[in-house]
Amino acid sequence: MAPHSLDWHKSSYSNESGGACVEVAETPEAVLVRDTQHRDLGHLGFAPKAWAEFLTVLKAGRL
Repeated sequence: MAPHSLDWHKSSYSNESGGACVEVAETPEAVLVRDTQHRDLGHLGFAPKAWAEFLTVLKAGRL
């Protein structure tokens, strides 16, 4: 699936003042992450299970 046709949304960890802006798009095969201010530089892709584990660790304050 082409990145421009995905439903990108701003991460809840991004703030409104322009700092730490990250967008996320989920597909059945991957979770894609990109910098809101530099969309043209591409994105990183993660397996859904790996992304879920990352969020668990992050929310638990272990990262």
